[in-house]
Amino acid sequence: QVQLMESGGGLVQPGGSLRLSCAASGLTLDYSIIVWYRQAPGKEREEVSCISFRAGTTYYVDSVKGRFLLSRDAVENTVYLDMNKLEFDDTGVYTCAIRRLYSECPRGENWPTYAFDFWGRGTRVTVSS
Repeated sequence: QVQLMESGGGLVQPGGSLRLSCAASGLTLDYSIIVWYRQAPGKEREEVSCISFRAGTTYYVDSVKGRFLLSRDAVENTVYLDMNKLEFDDTGVYTCAIRRLYSECPRGENWPTYAFDFWGRGTRVTVSS
């Protein structure tokens, strides 16, 4: 059974840090792209970042550049999103999605839900003082 499991969300003060994980079981993340989306209350889903697992190439939305960093672990079959200098606008539910046998990230293009093979359930990040 294939599963994508996000973890690492929580409540953090502005300026703080969190590490999100997207762990896959039942499939390999190799030769896939893994996209992190977030949805803030009352807002549309937004692509935050993306990594092409084999090549390691990454994409970040402008609002998180210099603050968020993607990494991957082939042994753990996991993608990590290190989020630093968190801001109020980073609040939302962060969900990872995988598109297998693909190497190009959406890079801000609005891909439909069905463009991805699997979705996680999301992890909530709240930035509040």
